[in-house]
Amino acid sequence: MSFDVKTFRRAMGCFATGITVVTAASADGGEPFGVTINSFASVSLEPPLVLFCLARSSRLSPDMIATRSFAVNVLAEDQAPLSMHFARSDSQRRWTGVAAGRHDDGTPLLAGCLAHLHCTTEAIHDGGDHVIVVGRVQSLDWQHDGHPLLYVRGRYGRLGDLFVPVAAPGDVPAVPAVTTVETVSGDAVAMTGEASRSPQGPSGTAPPKWATPSR
Repeated sequence: MSFDVKTFRRAMGCFATGITVVTAASADGGEPFGVTINSFASVSLEPPLVLFCLARSSRLSPDMIATRSFAVNVLAEDQAPLSMHFARSDSQRRWTGVAAGRHDDGTPLLAGCLAHLHCTTEAIHDGGDHVIVVGRVQSLDWQHDGHPLLYVRGRYGRLGDLFVPVAAPGDVPAVPAVTTVETVSGDAVAMTGEASRSPQGPSGTAPPKWATPSR
């Protein structure tokens, strides 16, 4: 191998991702915990499967492997403080000031997110220094408006005016003039009251109803 871990990390940082917080409750007492994850992907539509990767070195790895259900909370562009909160190992079990509800089975659901995917654990695979957790989506909700929080080259970002919707799936749109993605340095985003937003979600609207995928 002609490159080191740092070089590999920098190369992979060129791939922009969204940010999620995966939340669950411990199997031995229902204690809530959460961890920031950007290595998240959909796997299958039928059945509805998703996956995320968690470092084996994470303190939460044993609890995440033991739990039988979890939620993927897709963060909105103003939720960088939540991402930073659950990225720190010393605060992944601290919920003071974090606005969240609970699914019927006790799984925490963070308020104000673009989407929640409630999953049962389908499989766990080896992934080198990570474990790959595959979940079957049992129910979900999502917001029709709002933009995602992005992460690229070690920095948080926002879409700004970059997003241009396509009129129809079969159309070939003209190439738009590209604008710069707004970036927000992680160090510049203070731990403000964003995490204590109303559980009603953006603009004070009531949270959407849970939808169960057809089987």
